[in-house]
Amino acid sequence: MLAQRILWIAWPAFLMAAVMEMVVFAFVDPAELQWAGERLGWSRQAVYTVTFFVFWALTSASSALTTLLSMSPWEINRCPVPPDQRPADCARNVAAVGDGGTPRCGGCT
Repeated sequence: MLAQRILWIAWPAFLMAAVMEMVVFAFVDPAELQWAGERLGWSRQAVYTVTFFVFWALTSASSALTTLLSMSPWEINRCPVPPDQRPADCARNVAAVGDGGTPRCGGCT
C-alpha cells in the first residue's frame, strides 16, 4: 500500500512539474535569469533541470499533503486508546483474542 501511495504522489506531481516547466519557460529565458543582481551563469539545460526538480518537489509536497489529509483517523491512529486504558478484548493487547482465536477489538475503534 505504501508503494501505491508513493505513486499516487509522484506521478501527478511529475506531470504537473512538466506542465509548470513548459508554462514558465514559455515566458522566461533561462539565460536572462539573475540572482542578487547578477547573471546566474548556468547553462540553459542546468536551469531547466534544476527548476524541473524544484517544481517536482513542490508539487510532490502538495500531493503528499493532500494524501495525508485524505486519510481517515483510523488509518493514521489505528487504536487511539492508550495501552493502559484499552479493554481486555482489544486486538492491540497481545494476549487478547476473540471467539475462534482471531484478534478482535471491542473498544479501540
